[in-house]
Amino acid sequence: MISTAGGVDSGAADADLSALRAQLEPLEPQQCLQWALDRYGAGFAMTTSFGIQSSVLLHMLSRLPGGEAVPVIWVDTGYLPPETYRYAETLCKRLGSHLVVAQSSVSPARMEALHGRLWETGREEDMDFYLRLRKVEPLEEALDQAKVRCWASGVRRGQTDLRNTMTVLDPIRDRLSLRPLLGWTNRDVFYYMQKHELPQHPLFDQGYSTVGDWHSSAPDGLEGEGRSTRFGGQRQECGIHVPGVMGDGI
Repeated sequence: MISTAGGVDSGAADADLSALRAQLEPLEPQQCLQWALDRYGAGFAMTTSFGIQSSVLLHMLSRLPGGEAVPVIWVDTGYLPPETYRYAETLCKRLGSHLVVAQSSVSPARMEALHGRLWETGREEDMDFYLRLRKVEPLEEALDQAKVRCWASGVRRGQTDLRNTMTVLDPIRDRLSLRPLLGWTNRDVFYYMQKHELPQHPLFDQGYSTVGDWHSSAPDGLEGEGRSTRFGGQRQECGIHVPGVMGDGI
């Protein structure tokens, strides 16, 4: 595993990472997935939110030889809309995904009893705690249990300012994060779903272009669109795709 921590020569690691990026950048998304599966084998996984555009990467994985064995890690915060849970069932049945559900050991009811509704206080430290507890820590535990060295996600450059700075392969918390769809546009996603007759998330028809927790998501409108609608505009990133130690920058 490439790492720039724990005594590893950062110059050598950076050179290796640059070489891997140069190898990946000309490839199509499905070829990137095949590369990761060939290179990392059982140490490769995918994450999904079962959001508006999640079906694209899941479908690509399902078409790879051996893709059905790749763990698809879904961080279930316990606060997802009912439509997302039903959409997840629909996609998994159709695509045969090897789903691994990652959840916090602290239930939503227990969290609220002890700490309140952390997402609505407006305090940055409460938002940090909420996202670390419900999203980042459950994901890291699932990745650890599966001994994952490289994981793929469907992030795209146009979604947030941070994602606009990403590359196809970046280190995150001592693992490699692969972004096969990084350069795709909304048009690319639309035509791929249309071509392969992939079902749309039910909330798409209600004006949502992104869906997370029920209390943090909103349809596009005068107050914003896309991920600028998350948490009332307080946060665009949940921390899962943010480099650094666990919880940093969430």
